[in-house]
Amino acid sequence: VLFRSMIPKFLAVALASTLAVGCANNGNNSDQSSSSSTVTEKSTDLEKVGYSIGYATAESYKESLDDLNLDTFEMGFRDAYDGKEAALTKEQMQEVMTKYEEKKQAEMMEKMKQDAVTNKAAGDKFLAENAKKEGVKTTESGLQYKVLKPGTGKPVAGSEMVKINYEGKLLDGTVFDSSYDRGEPVIFPVEGMIPGFTEGLKLMKEGSTYELYIPADLAYGETGNTGIDPNSTLIFKVEMIEVNPKMPEQPAQ
Repeated sequence: VLFRSMIPKFLAVALASTLAVGCANNGNNSDQSSSSSTVTEKSTDLEKVGYSIGYATAESYKESLDDLNLDTFEMGFRDAYDGKEAALTKEQMQEVMTKYEEKKQAEMMEKMKQDAVTNKAAGDKFLAENAKKEGVKTTESGLQYKVLKPGTGKPVAGSEMVKINYEGKLLDGTVFDSSYDRGEPVIFPVEGMIPGFTEGLKLMKEGSTYELYIPADLAYGETGNTGIDPNSTLIFKVEMIEVNPKMPEQPAQ
């Protein structure tokens, strides 16, 4: 889900912070100072737990809450933890949270639009130049591919499942997924993948290795995916190990 509500994120931060302070205070009242203002290897286990939860929480949410006022966050947290009356009514807090969520979503939408335009231009330029390179072929759909190693085994076309090794990269060389890194091939359904990947698989035979250059409209388009920005052109190295292999209990997703 691309646009998760910001309110649950705040609740998650508050919950983790509650755990952190609770651990750090070891059940003592929150008006008591922590036994240490810094955390080192010599700190108590509860101090380390508190610090670890706090650090992990901030690391997880710093991008979505990049303008969070830490001073007032701490103030609100401590007031609630001490049972003090809130400085704002629940209605006021809900109103400001709703406005903040709308603001963040609008900023995210604008950034996605800008990224989509930039990535589309970069992808078009790459594909235009790549199409001129030796060995690169372009299909009617716009998919580009290069045969790194021809195969002599069974063709994929018409098959339901394939066993492959693969590596997916962005144009800047960033690897976003790789069976090689995981140390074992995977079994995929030929259909049901992104269109460019499915089309590329159907061109292959058992024993072949191809490089696929997939335009954004044959990949994740303007939506993008985890680790993949909107309108990203993708590059896959695919090694076709086996066509219609013996199925495991749980195929790869």
